[in-house]
Amino acid sequence: MRLSCLQENLSPALSIVGRAVATRTTLPITQNVHISTDDSRLKLSATNLEIAISTWIGAQIEEEGSITVPARVFTELVSSFPQEKIDFETSVDPLSLSAQCARYEAQINGADPEDFPPIPQVETGILAKIDAKVLREAISKVVIAAATEDSRPVLTGIQVDLSGDKFTFAGADGFRLAVYKGELLDSVTEEMSFIVPARSLQEVGRLIGSNTEQVEFTVTPSKSQALFSLDNVEIVTQMVQGTFPNYNQLIPSSYDSRVVMDSADFSRATKTASIFARDGSGIIRVQVEAGSESNIGSVAVLSRAEEVGENQGEIDAEVEGTDAKIAFNSKYLLDVLDVLGGGKVALETTTPSSPGVLRSVGDDNYVHVVMPMFVQW
Repeated sequence: MRLSCLQENLSPALSIVGRAVATRTTLPITQNVHISTDDSRLKLSATNLEIAISTWIGAQIEEEGSITVPARVFTELVSSFPQEKIDFETSVDPLSLSAQCARYEAQINGADPEDFPPIPQVETGILAKIDAKVLREAISKVVIAAATEDSRPVLTGIQVDLSGDKFTFAGADGFRLAVYKGELLDSVTEEMSFIVPARSLQEVGRLIGSNTEQVEFTVTPSKSQALFSLDNVEIVTQMVQGTFPNYNQLIPSSYDSRVVMDSADFSRATKTASIFARDGSGIIRVQVEAGSESNIGSVAVLSRAEEVGENQGEIDAEVEGTDAKIAFNSKYLLDVLDVLGGGKVALETTTPSSPGVLRSVGDDNYVHVVMPMFVQW
């Protein structure tokens, strides 16, 4: 293989595929990046056997070929080069890749590309198209609720439901539930449900650039793999097998108290309370007091830790219904307030032992349910 490409194109491409390079593995070659020529372009691929990322950049190809080299060493080498043309050439004995850029030269020992795990091909299945900004928002709002431990593997994934021109993403870890509903750019040919690893969706979200207009994803008929196609980037992920909980049953259908407040004010009060909550089992208490006139009331956000101290913040709110008390884990509350953004946020509650529901006022696409913590009031 003999080719040339620009350092400023190669370095970002290596950062992209580097997200899929295995860190701890019993298969050492998955710590390599696969380099090959493909239709007059340079193709880079990496996989940790759960997710595979491939990207293409422009290059001047003089001789076709392929090789795999250690990803960390190669990435650090290329990033250290000046922003000029890099000439690459492979040698057979020993198998290696030589690089020359300006007055710098290097040679990296490689491995046989035949030993590299094949990147799965997803060529048939259900194809869906979604606006890139919508997908990035959906991912950011649901992956926070996915489980990070593998004790219940199905909860480490995001349930995806496709029907007509609608889609629904749902994530849950047993303590909270996030559901986002949106529209596809085109209707799908048939209804489908599957579970994508939350980690894989996070990578998709990270790789959506400012120039990306839409993302296509294809799901194999067996629901074992999915392919996400972006600008010059393809991500193939293994699916999570199992049955996701019926999340619609977990969303309360009514409430006794509904509080509407400024999201920034509620977030600031929660962050302040979390300072003391760290030493108090992470508990934040929320007390709602209905006003006597025109629904104007207040919300107190409290926390205390015996050895550190206590805190109380109070904010104005529109209160519909009765007074209320509920306690949350501070991390769960901060996570959802971070993704809700600015504007007004609504908190709906029934009893101190029932889940609390948070929504952005004026946005029906997203709902977040948080289980309460049981405390002595």
